Amino acid sequence: MSSDAATASQIKPTWLATFRVYLEPPTLRMLALGFSAGLPLLLVLGTLSFWLREAGVDRTTIGYLSWVGLAYAFKWVWAPLVDRLPIPLLTRLLGRRRSWLLFSQLAIMAGLVAMSFNDPQQALQPVVWGALAVAFGSATQDIALDAYRIESADTDRQAALAAAYQTGYRLAMIWAGAGVLWIAARAEVAQAANYQFAAWQTAYLVMAASMAVGALTVLLSPEPVHAPMPVARNLGDWLRSALVEPFADFLRRYQWQAALILALIAVYRISDVVMGIMANPFYVDMGYTKAEVAAVTKIYGVIMTLVGAFVGGALAMRLGVMRVLMLGAVLSAASNLLFALLSTRGHDLTGLIWVISADNLASGIASAAFIAYLSSLTNISYSATQYALFSSMMLLLPKFLAGYSGRYVDAFGYPNFFIATALLGVPVLLLVWLASRIRLR
Repeated sequence: MSSDAATASQIKPTWLATFRVYLEPPTLRMLALGFSAGLPLLLVLGTLSFWLREAGVDRTTIGYLSWVGLAYAFKWVWAPLVDRLPIPLLTRLLGRRRSWLLFSQLAIMAGLVAMSFNDPQQALQPVVWGALAVAFGSATQDIALDAYRIESADTDRQAALAAAYQTGYRLAMIWAGAGVLWIAARAEVAQAANYQFAAWQTAYLVMAASMAVGALTVLLSPEPVHAPMPVARNLGDWLRSALVEPFADFLRRYQWQAALILALIAVYRISDVVMGIMANPFYVDMGYTKAEVAAVTKIYGVIMTLVGAFVGGALAMRLGVMRVLMLGAVLSAASNLLFALLSTRGHDLTGLIWVISADNLASGIASAAFIAYLSSLTNISYSATQYALFSSMMLLLPKFLAGYSGRYVDAFGYPNFFIATALLGVPVLLLVWLASRIRLR
């Protein structure tokens, strides 16, 4: 054993100390802010696809509409503005990070309210515009929140913050998935038509109100300590420091290895993202009711998400991020094969319970490790811009491919689609192994 390895083993925290970090104020704040970050995603992607399918919109159109999510893949374009540009009055009152967080949360609320007042069965375009507003607001919130998280604790605690963030994020996704379905089901009028717009309107208004969790947390949280910014002598200097330096810094640190790191980031979540767009249309086509899907994801999804996120964060601290990244990649691809099996069984509620449980466990482990990995690559001097680049790279290719998911299902059926998404995860294993040989700088 080398001296470095021996030293690392001597300072390894106890299990009690490892889990005590989850009770620290920055970790608890990240739990609430993670909820705020996770809420909008399904409301413009997965849950929206359930609503659209029930309203009679065809699968191919639903697949194309998933390109609304490309807003998340291009957030690096305006990330330098979020990183450096103050919002009049709001930044002076709240600080740089918190002002952008609150601004984006208000934009999300407005977009959700707009969606709730338009019936896609009567006019689809206004719903799409509302979804775009939510997606851009949500992507902006992600930029500010990732920087806030990275600046809120040292490197040793980033895995714990990532686990808390992921737990809040996944809880919000369950609320925005199962919660919406449960609310819409309860709001339906008995013996009326199968599709009732008023029920969905009620559900989306409740989701808009739920964003108050994040807004209240922002108002009650401290502004983190920022790294000092270089003084810009003119507009050219400002543009260079805001737009060029964050990317140049990453390339200087990793040189040719930057291409390998970016390739891993680009495909790590590809199995989950491509499969996820067709999950809710699959539930509708298999005959599962809103109440059934809501009950299964609410009970079993919550439990396994919590287990996955906390286990992923703890294992990353104990065993290292790269080992948990490999485990998460294997589990994520394997869980898609379970969906392929489920698609051959028709309406099987027990099978749905097992598959959703396994999928949430795998996703929780993979996401906690992946967020910690991305954070470790970031220079705190350019935290918002660099992390936005990484998380945008994570979504660009998967979201683009996901747009064709509806056409693929129409042409080849659900079983072949789920198997294909699992096979997309095979190259990820090689990239994780190669990236594990790169020393972080």
